[in-house]
Amino acid sequence: MSPEEKAFISVVLPCYNEEAILSAHVNRIVSYLKTKEEKYRWEILIVDDGSMDKTGEIADGISNEQKDIRVIHHPHNLNLGRALQTGFRNAKGDILVVLDIDLSYSVDHIERMVDKLVSECADIVIASPYMKGGNVTAVPFTRRVMSQWVNRIMRMAAQEKYHTYTGMVRAYRRDFIRTLNLKTKDYEVNPEIMYKAMILRARIVEIPAHLDWTEQNKFAGKRTSNIRVIRGFFSGIMSSFIFRPYIFFLGIGAVLMALSMFELIWLLYDTIKGIHEVKALSPGTEFAFSESLLLQFKKNPQTFIVGGVTFIAAIQFLSLAFLSLQNKRYFEELFHLGTSINKKQ
Repeated sequence: MSPEEKAFISVVLPCYNEEAILSAHVNRIVSYLKTKEEKYRWEILIVDDGSMDKTGEIADGISNEQKDIRVIHHPHNLNLGRALQTGFRNAKGDILVVLDIDLSYSVDHIERMVDKLVSECADIVIASPYMKGGNVTAVPFTRRVMSQWVNRIMRMAAQEKYHTYTGMVRAYRRDFIRTLNLKTKDYEVNPEIMYKAMILRARIVEIPAHLDWTEQNKFAGKRTSNIRVIRGFFSGIMSSFIFRPYIFFLGIGAVLMALSMFELIWLLYDTIKGIHEVKALSPGTEFAFSESLLLQFKKNPQTFIVGGVTFIAAIQFLSLAFLSLQNKRYFEELFHLGTSINKKQ
């Protein structure tokens, strides 16, 4: 295969305070890519996101020794979202592969994702440990459970169903990923990419992946780049809101409406039943229903309060659901239009 016919791959490695593993893991990636040179042309782009340790110095040393490795330094820590955007802007390959420098997804995922991207004519390929055929090894129990549940909640919220929305290890077509106007600074960038890709009707494909923390656990306490588990969980929950915000309001509104209807229907039933009691006490009265309603209020004032408050709250949440649905549609139309203009420019 001539060099012009080979796929050109850029492996993007965002790094922050990774001096403990950077050299060994980059060498492992290089060794793997060299075995695939008959199939791919390649480069490695290390994005040093303002590391406070010797990560930048080590990365520069590796780059000086290997012509196919480039390094870009952020002067300050700008977080994962900005690091990925820097990688997307500066990568030269036609296909961009994002790996976690801890290699919790082994290097053979590179070939599997790239081949799937090409064979399926996809825009994004996601390495998914949570789909059928995927596997998770040695990940701490709390972190694993929280990650699984965040992705399940996103799956319920999203219109297009995938198993992994938060994972960083992916392959992208360069021309596609550069059309996305990404705003998120931190780890929420990965769900943002999914959401905006769905708006543009991108072809997104998942492959079974093996998430293995066996090697990473050896460096416990030596790395400072791990996300706080609780913070990551709640940021993931908030990220699920972007897919279909109206279903959250609609769900709460429906529950409140059901509660209010339960209270108010029983109140109506007791009021109608009490009309006979009122007529027996005051024969010929013209306001039997009103007097029966007053009687019910004296007996059970809490029914009026609970039923009325929940009914008003239900109306408010249902109104918010409608407004958020309209707002979502307006945003998607504007984003689609803006992307089309950006492509033409």
